Amino acid sequence: MKKKVLSVLLAAVMVTALLVGCNSGEPNKESGGEAKKGEDLTFVVVPKCVHAWFDEVNKGAQLQADALSDQLGVEVKIDYRAPSKSDVAEQNSVMEQAAATKPDGIAVDPVDYEGSKAVIEEIQSQGIPVVLFDAPSPEGSGLTSVGNDFKEQATIAADKLAELIGEEGKVAVMQGFPSAPNHAERYQAHLDALKKYPNIEVIDGGIDNDNVEEAQSQAAAVLAANPDLKGYLNCDACGSGVAAAIEEAGKAGDVTFVAMDNLIEILDYVKSGTISATSSTIPQMQGSMAVLMMWQQSIGIEIPQKVDTGIAYIDETNIDEWIKTVSE
Repeated sequence: MKKKVLSVLLAAVMVTALLVGCNSGEPNKESGGEAKKGEDLTFVVVPKCVHAWFDEVNKGAQLQADALSDQLGVEVKIDYRAPSKSDVAEQNSVMEQAAATKPDGIAVDPVDYEGSKAVIEEIQSQGIPVVLFDAPSPEGSGLTSVGNDFKEQATIAADKLAELIGEEGKVAVMQGFPSAPNHAERYQAHLDALKKYPNIEVIDGGIDNDNVEEAQSQAAAVLAANPDLKGYLNCDACGSGVAAAIEEAGKAGDVTFVAMDNLIEILDYVKSGTISATSSTIPQMQGSMAVLMMWQQSIGIEIPQKVDTGIAYIDETNIDEWIKTVSE
């Protein structure tokens, strides 16, 4: 999806949102508050940690804020607050500090929803809308989730890997941050999909904890211990670490790797062939839609429980287009 296309999509979404607002009748007090006419707006985005993937989410959030500013005639600001690492206590502290500034909404990608549930509910009790991004909506939470179908995304990756290795051989599956719901869903979906192939042996591919350096060191250890490894899968946007380990081990071309997401580092490895394919959650769209949902909720519009931002499949057939798009 090119930058111009993203802008057009956001403009179309803005028009739809404004039409919904005009036809929504009385504001839904439970889903947010009264519209603050003529007042500037601030929306907070809280990712799991400092990571290039979340930087792309922030870009989309900023783009949507600019579009809202133009449409509403007020300044819409994004307060991007990234914890230094994926840690429940640190993320909770960041959310509490953000809530103290009385923003018009908070979007969070929870490290562990259960560990943050009380904090999220306390923030909501203050009348501050909360939406999730890159994470499923926990049953009974009533929270809106912005993201894609994580199980489908992982199944696409696993099936593609199986196809590329002729449906046989040893495959390593790396976990992301184990308590992160989207990572957990993808990991389990990888395992479930590979069960369809009786001649594929699945082994532990390590845990990267949403950290590229950890992904590289974990993959290096797996590759050293399994010289007959034929394939690799991972659950998050740390695939550049796995790819680096494959190249350092001299296994490029021997170990087939199907990754996740569309960071430029990952796309460069697809271009070189070390990564055979990747499926993207389109982080820019997640950021933009999270902001749109916070705004709608803040003015009392009832919002859907799930906003599906889609899955982009990237391989040698469209890699040049994606590199150009992400580089712009």
